[in-house]
Amino acid sequence: MATDYYAILGVQRDASQEEIKKAFRRLARELHPDVNPDPKTQERFKEINTAYEVLSDPQKKQMYDLGGDPMGSGVGAGAGGFGAGFGNFSDIMDAFFGTATQRGPKSRTRRGQDAMIRLEIDLNGAAFGTTKEIQVDTATICGTCNGEGAAPGTSAQTCDMCRGRGEVSQVTRSFLGQVMTSRPCPQCQGFGTVVPTPCPECAGDGRVRTRRTLTVKIPAGVDNGTRIQLAGEGEVGPGGGPPGDLYVEIREAPHPVFQRRGDDLHCTVTIPMTAAALGTKVPLETLDGMEEVDIRPGTQSGQSIPLHGRGITHLRSNGRGDLVVHVEVQTPSKLDPEQEELLRRLAKLRGEERPQGQFQPGQQGLFSRLKDAFNGR
Repeated sequence: MATDYYAILGVQRDASQEEIKKAFRRLARELHPDVNPDPKTQERFKEINTAYEVLSDPQKKQMYDLGGDPMGSGVGAGAGGFGAGFGNFSDIMDAFFGTATQRGPKSRTRRGQDAMIRLEIDLNGAAFGTTKEIQVDTATICGTCNGEGAAPGTSAQTCDMCRGRGEVSQVTRSFLGQVMTSRPCPQCQGFGTVVPTPCPECAGDGRVRTRRTLTVKIPAGVDNGTRIQLAGEGEVGPGGGPPGDLYVEIREAPHPVFQRRGDDLHCTVTIPMTAAALGTKVPLETLDGMEEVDIRPGTQSGQSIPLHGRGITHLRSNGRGDLVVHVEVQTPSKLDPEQEELLRRLAKLRGEERPQGQFQPGQQGLFSRLKDAFNGR
């Protein structure tokens, strides 16, 4: 009685090649000798390998469907039973690891790598955005061979070792029978073709190094570490493959006056104690031009004054951060006799019993004279 290979794999006679392969993978995982060493299971494993060898080969399958026996005699007659079915090594690997090994020649054309450069901008450019020109050294397609890699007038030829398959097979014998494995062809490195006369310009790579000038638009609100993607401006791939992307990483140069914290700016202004006591207006050069900071009477050292909307533009929303002005009150370290006398009179007028921060009669004029004295009037 003829062996029913369809029944061995558990599929219908009209099953597709994909259904046959799925059935084989499922059974291979269950019955492989490394998983189940039982002798009966090993015999069953040999059967499914032989059945798969027949049903996965169009010619053998056709012979079997017409009533012939492509294996010569019974199950397991081909190459020691196990070796016959196990010759399709990638299907065994796929059954256990879920991925099949690559079959056939690989392409010489591959996508290029991404590239990254760093660009330094000033605080004003980060706050409002700017446009910069940058120079990049990247691989571009070879103009001599147009990415083919072969010298002009020549072309790639089919590898005579693997006959264009990109891989060579080797049969080894194990305790389970013969095992056929495949590896990339050593002569063509798996491409299936060889280039007998490489392009003299690119040495067969299909690309050359070139310096280019690009214009980069920097959006308002960028910060240290912000990356701007320029699609298709990276390295051209081997064999003239599509280019990768270019990433521009922003570096913000330190500012002599302002310190950035997120989208807010901070700075410090130093005023004499008389100005802090009497109040004044301090000119300050901001990102938007010259402005006057209003110092109210009685301002203490360490107090901060916010200027709303004078900071950095928000990168992904409307509006801007704030400019926070920190006040530092300067106490004079040296006094002349007149200044010392005025301060003593002020201390006497204030008294410990009076509420601090309030002027008493006659103090306003005294503060004015102190201010004039400290300013050398």
